[in-house]
Amino acid sequence: MNQQHEALDIGAELAARPALLRDACERAISYLGGVADRPVRPTREAVNDLLELGFPLPRRGLGATHVLHVLDEVGSPATVVSNGPRYFGFVTGGVLPAAQAANWLTAAWDQNAALAVMSPVAAKLNDVALRWIADLLGLPSGVPGGFVTGATMANATCLAAARDAVLTLHGWDAARDGLIGAPPITVVVGAEVHTTVRKALGIVGLGRDRAIVLPADEQGRIVPRDLPDLTGPAIVCLQAGNVNTGASDPFGPLIEWGRRHRAWVHIDGAFGLWAAASPATAGLVAGVEGAASWATDCHKWLNTTYDCGVALVFDPQTLRAAMEASASYLPGTGAENMGLTPQSSQRARGVEVWATLAALGRDGVAALVSRGCELARRFADGMRAIHTGAGGCEVLNDVVLNQVLVSFGDAPRTDAVIAAVQEDGTCWCGPTTWHGRRAMRVSISGWSTTEDDVDRSIAAVRACALAIQ
Repeated sequence: MNQQHEALDIGAELAARPALLRDACERAISYLGGVADRPVRPTREAVNDLLELGFPLPRRGLGATHVLHVLDEVGSPATVVSNGPRYFGFVTGGVLPAAQAANWLTAAWDQNAALAVMSPVAAKLNDVALRWIADLLGLPSGVPGGFVTGATMANATCLAAARDAVLTLHGWDAARDGLIGAPPITVVVGAEVHTTVRKALGIVGLGRDRAIVLPADEQGRIVPRDLPDLTGPAIVCLQAGNVNTGASDPFGPLIEWGRRHRAWVHIDGAFGLWAAASPATAGLVAGVEGAASWATDCHKWLNTTYDCGVALVFDPQTLRAAMEASASYLPGTGAENMGLTPQSSQRARGVEVWATLAALGRDGVAALVSRGCELARRFADGMRAIHTGAGGCEVLNDVVLNQVLVSFGDAPRTDAVIAAVQEDGTCWCGPTTWHGRRAMRVSISGWSTTEDDVDRSIAAVRACALAIQ
């Protein structure tokens, strides 16, 4: 046996595995036990210590036990506490215990969810989880789809299906013949379309910057007036949950207009579609069921682990045709996971989604959404109460969902306050620009955030604002 094979002692690895996994579990539990009290942003020292991980690849392995020790001792202090109760950046939800536990078990299962023959349990739980999601979001019963990495790939999946479908209506087989020589496709977006939709349009060959852009109001909603006539193949992209304001497009009139012109209507709703799960906010996304496809995330408001997006398409045949994967060694059915999404091999994302939904139930998901909205309003009220010699602060948006935009005056002062808040570490909020004004963006979507966490964060922001005149 050569030296490379001798370096991997299978017997020793198997014998050491139980102790190694117990050690990992204990370290993980210890880490999670401290997230509520840690500064949200890692210290500069901890980040600098990451240089220790950049050593040359050793000829002889260091051993799993030592590697785990180094990961925890050096890596854990340098994490951003995005799974804690006071992280309000990028609409990032902290993972729920049910999702985390299911994720750990799924990692032990080590299943490839591409085909049912590879993992019957993954196939079953994927199907059930997708059915539950459609039900919670008020979408047509039995709508097909699949789990992908996130909203970017969910949008790309849906838009690939849309591209092929509208070209088929005009006598062109894009899956067979490509786009060279195809009839041009008109794409319509709103002025506040999310960057992931533009990226997805580029991925599927429709261009990031060639769309017709419809005007939006002061909250980012498309204004449904003076809508253009659409001739030839057309795709209309609407938005549920603007990433800055939380506002959603008026779906009823826009979907009716798109369908009247035989356009495919797609809805990008990475977090905003989940408004449908709560009676308190469902009216904000009324009419979404009339679209042809939908993209959303589970790793945002549903608080599963990263990465977990969902692509749903009303017409199963269209989705299967766009995502077709065939070979002599593969099952003949197009209903398999790999025949409904861009990826072939894939982790069993549906397992933890199923576990999360089963653990929460319909009422639990509704409470998760409605409480996030209530806490966002509480945060906004706290911001409005801040008064400083430099003019206090201003909430720039109507707080209709879980997003809050706060200006602290001019751009330099606003950026200075945001930097001070991040350095303080009580909470983490990021910067954005809205209608030409610099602002702090607050996104509340973590399951463990409480009123006390919001109040502590308000106090920290107030202190930073008072210190910067």
